[in-house]
Amino acid sequence: MQQIFSFILKNSYRLLFLLLLVISLTLTIQSHSYHKSRVISSANFLTGGVYQQINNVNEYFGLRKENQELSAENARLKSILFNQKDTTLTPNVNVKGIDKAEIIVSKVIHNSYSTHENFLTLNSGSKDGVKSDMGVINSAGIIGIVDKTSKNYATVISILNVQSKINAKIKKSNHFGSLVWNGKNTGYAQLIDVPRLASVRKGDTIVTGGQSIIFPENIGIGVIDKIYTDNVTNYYTLDIKLFNDMTNLGYVYILKTKDRDEVMKLESETIKNE
Repeated sequence: MQQIFSFILKNSYRLLFLLLLVISLTLTIQSHSYHKSRVISSANFLTGGVYQQINNVNEYFGLRKENQELSAENARLKSILFNQKDTTLTPNVNVKGIDKAEIIVSKVIHNSYSTHENFLTLNSGSKDGVKSDMGVINSAGIIGIVDKTSKNYATVISILNVQSKINAKIKKSNHFGSLVWNGKNTGYAQLIDVPRLASVRKGDTIVTGGQSIIFPENIGIGVIDKIYTDNVTNYYTLDIKLFNDMTNLGYVYILKTKDRDEVMKLESETIKNE
């Protein structure tokens, strides 16, 4: 202990300089958007590379499960094909509303699910056409929304994030609400602001509402598990059992809705004119 104090006293000026340097750099980055964006981009590049190496090892040991999932999905698509009246024709498959979006196939190389603000890292980036605010799904349902990108990687705000808010609806009645997460259970999310006049039952399917340019309509989310009534606001809060196991994700689809750029441009022009 005495040696530690002696070292600190002997090098106090150097340590003070380093402390002030760190503080000044932190303040500079936080107060200038350009510096902040450059730091985030560099961090994405470095952490993405580390996650990629770790994922390569995990991927080797998970090949059996990946093959089973791919086989199941191939079987489902073949079933659709074989049920066409003319199997020689290319099937017009409208899989959960994805006909209105272009698809970028990617893979989850890092997945956090034990905090209140969880995110994922994908091995696709700006060079692959990935941009912020693109929706991310897999064959089971929605996963999250792209947040930041670097050249080769992208981070995604998971639906298991207390900051996430996604337009969703009850499939049978088209009553809308907002899908959020209360930070408690990784298998469940909550649909809030559902009007009391809506007919809701346990087991009803919840899908994307289509009132945004991020997700096409009718992409699966989960089923109603519990129903709560807020007597103050006169709205329902629904516990939704998610279709996805958010703790075990592999290949995903990044969605670029075809009308995204046109809608964003129109809305930005409308806001400017207000």
